[in-house]
Amino acid sequence: MLLLGCIKEVSDYELVISLPNGLLGFVPATQISDAYSKMLSKQVAQGELLEDLNLLPDMYFPGTLVRCVVTSVEKSADGRRSVKLSIDPKKVNKGLNTSALASGMLLSGFVSSVEDHGYLIDIGVSGTHAFLPHEKAQNYIRALKRGSDLKIGQNLNCVIVEVKNKGRVVYLSIDRSEVAASLATEQQNWTLSNLLPGLVVKARVLKVAPLGIKVSFLSSFTGIVDFMHVDPDKSMNYSPGQVIKACILSVHPISKGVRLTLRRAFLHPGGSPNQLSGGRMGAVVEQSTVKAFYKQFGAIFELDDGTLAFARLKHLSKTRKSFKPGAFKAGCKHKCRIIDYSLMDEMCIVSLKYQIIEARFLQLQDMQTGDVVKGKVFALKSIGMQVKVADGIKGLVPSMHLADTILKQPEKKYNIGDEVRCRVLECSPAGKKLILTLKKSLVQSKLPVLSNYEDAKPGLITHGFVVCAREFGCIVKFYNDVKGLVPKNELSSEPISSPDSVFHEGQVVKVMVLKCEPQQERLLLSFRLSSKSVLEDKKESTPKKKQEKKHFWNFISLYSLSFQMVDVKVLKKKDNGLEVSVVEDEGNVIAFIPKMHLSDFVANCKLLWHSLQEGDVLPGVMYLSDKGEHMILSRKSAVISAVQEEQVVRSFSEIQPGMLLTGYVRNVMPFGVFVEFPFGVTGLAPKVSMSDKFVTDTKDHFVVGQTVIAKVMSTDEEKQRVLLNLKVSECSSGDSAAESFALLNQYFEEMKEIRSLLRRRGESWGLCELVPGKELQLVVKDVNNDGSALFSGSCVTGLTVTATRYHLGDKSIVPGEKTKALVLHVDALTSKVYVSLREKLLKQRP
Repeated sequence: MLLLGCIKEVSDYELVISLPNGLLGFVPATQISDAYSKMLSKQVAQGELLEDLNLLPDMYFPGTLVRCVVTSVEKSADGRRSVKLSIDPKKVNKGLNTSALASGMLLSGFVSSVEDHGYLIDIGVSGTHAFLPHEKAQNYIRALKRGSDLKIGQNLNCVIVEVKNKGRVVYLSIDRSEVAASLATEQQNWTLSNLLPGLVVKARVLKVAPLGIKVSFLSSFTGIVDFMHVDPDKSMNYSPGQVIKACILSVHPISKGVRLTLRRAFLHPGGSPNQLSGGRMGAVVEQSTVKAFYKQFGAIFELDDGTLAFARLKHLSKTRKSFKPGAFKAGCKHKCRIIDYSLMDEMCIVSLKYQIIEARFLQLQDMQTGDVVKGKVFALKSIGMQVKVADGIKGLVPSMHLADTILKQPEKKYNIGDEVRCRVLECSPAGKKLILTLKKSLVQSKLPVLSNYEDAKPGLITHGFVVCAREFGCIVKFYNDVKGLVPKNELSSEPISSPDSVFHEGQVVKVMVLKCEPQQERLLLSFRLSSKSVLEDKKESTPKKKQEKKHFWNFISLYSLSFQMVDVKVLKKKDNGLEVSVVEDEGNVIAFIPKMHLSDFVANCKLLWHSLQEGDVLPGVMYLSDKGEHMILSRKSAVISAVQEEQVVRSFSEIQPGMLLTGYVRNVMPFGVFVEFPFGVTGLAPKVSMSDKFVTDTKDHFVVGQTVIAKVMSTDEEKQRVLLNLKVSECSSGDSAAESFALLNQYFEEMKEIRSLLRRRGESWGLCELVPGKELQLVVKDVNNDGSALFSGSCVTGLTVTATRYHLGDKSIVPGEKTKALVLHVDALTSKVYVSLREKLLKQRP
């Protein structure tokens, strides 16, 4: 079904579209246009931001009208329907072909390329090249005030100015006056199979009825204008035979039913519908007047400011049984609340339900961090529990926050539909994120809520919860992800040798602020509330104390960057890794990347270590753990993805049999492999569960530091042991082909990075230019007894080039003979190049 919609919200990943009759639809970033989708795919493949890829918020703005096509209607767990849309011109303009194109037509198009004299526009018509000259775009660009050029992926309302070569070439204009004046006519040969929403037509009134108006247009077409889309200034004062301007709202592909609007904002293409005046969302209107009642749909009201509003039938009373039609005669007064605004209907959506009028929250914007709210258990998941706070508002209670103590079996405590009292830990309307806690100590706390570093004044006492206990102290977290460090000597008035034996993850604690540096997001805390802090009244003069304090700040700085990608600068190369500083923290935070954490690929770890030098900046690194003198960082993509996607366990209590977890080999023993996961949880894969093949020597299958995906087989709570399975047949997520291609792509991207590092320093120039698939002109140097051969050539000077007997194919070669060869693999550490002379591979080369 084709619809005219209006952009309501824009995020990095989707557009929220207002549709006629108060509906909403969603356009994913992959349903914008082919050109934009290709750029997204390229960015994903390269693993870095493309300079010419513009985010959706840079190209799309609330209030813009767009043509859409419905791709699917999905039903959520709570019974709500989600309408998925596409604005890709290939789908929207599917009914058009080259012969149907005519001057004056108004179409949707997308910028697919920026050229010297204008823009190539994708209008979705196969075999047609559409061009937009600069002079026909300047008026629009100046009015938009968003830069001097249009952007690839940008949606445009285009008028066809000229058609050449039977529709194979068309010239377009987006001049605001030309677009606004465009009118669909009979001469443009529109048919029911290619009719588009957004077209303005001259229509003739055929019949006027209570629910709307029937009209004819473009000679042979008929359509309906429903009661919500008549001109509000004229109400239903229309008469048969009257000629009016109308805009097509929707076209149904099967029934060929056409819906139109007579609202003025839509009668000039390129315009925008009226917006809701500021501050009205959520407002309670004490007296709204019934203008009209439609027994199958709902009622139209006039609000106190003269604007019109619509209430659906289900919002006119608490239940169907309590509904009284007689209360909605024209002129009756009712109390209502504005719960939404439909851009496409230019109407407020209101509710007369008592529970909605009295509701504390209608949208995420109404909620504040620290608010105590009531809700109902909606779903129990592995990561926590979903709680429904209000219609359209759901929050997540992470597993750690289900109770004051960690619950091993939350399903025994909570049932679907149970009413619960929570507190808002984090609320982000822009990210549509709501995190709640059920910890009674936090919910019932009367102490101040600490939700930003600016409020953390020395002496403030508040509640928080422990997220980490180590040998040097505890990390305590508050609201809105604010976190701070309690050093070891501030844990108690009595010495505590092992903090992790006294404090546990999730424990609610009362703390006092000692010091805060808001700009650096550094917060120093104390559990000692009754006496003066040692850090306040004693100067740390000894080198050891100073080093400890630096280590504390190192940890809290890196902890504040946890789960975020950071760039680091190489300070020193060591045999087992790299000593680095975090660039974002101006080099103040010193950390360490073990050699085997430079990549998911063992061979690439050694290559990257070899290629990097002091002073080099290494992007895409994440905090992993704290061990000894330095904080440990990792650049393993698989581990980083697992942490970012919350596919991790933070403690033994979260581990469940059947889980697939990403980790790395900690130790290889004759009896099995020890695997460590992010946050320090470890497990053992016995020899029999290591591989699908028979294992003779464990060291032949795994090496320390190797990235693995492990399946949890069983847990022993008493001994805190986890048994794992590393067999590929057990650990595949299903789409093994996609996984393999993704790994190959990652490997080649890392090899590209290594070549770039070597090339930048001018080392091994010839080696840098050799990539798998490259064709070389070589000379046979020698043929070995085992059938393999050695080669030389001007392009491989100083390198050892070899081909195995198999990769010589059927060729019989002799020293001195010239031949073509294809590069199979390049070992940069040993300066060896492996090639193939097989004709089949040489012919397949693109």
